[in-house]
Amino acid sequence: MAEEATITEASLKAALSERLKTVHVGVTDMSGGCGQSFSSLIVSPEFQGQNSLKRHRTVNAALKEEIKSIHAWSAKCQTPAEWERDKAAAPPTAGTENGHVTGTTA
Repeated sequence: MAEEATITEASLKAALSERLKTVHVGVTDMSGGCGQSFSSLIVSPEFQGQNSLKRHRTVNAALKEEIKSIHAWSAKCQTPAEWERDKAAAPPTAGTENGHVTGTTA
């Protein structure tokens, strides 16, 4: 039996960047590093004119092979204009850095 390739934040980001001509991709491993649950923000001009369902189908088709190895996948899909609008409107979130909680102790 062939060993499956490990899915990582970096491998998903690279695949999305290449396959969807993105201007921004953020991928976060929500599974604590085991590569089974990911959340993402994908910004691509290819989403222009597409509704939310079509955008998600586009992403899922681009990651068809990778998604087979993932337990949970969440994607927020935006056009560059939507992303810029949301960045300008959103205040910084206290206690987070690059989508990760900071300032906590075990």
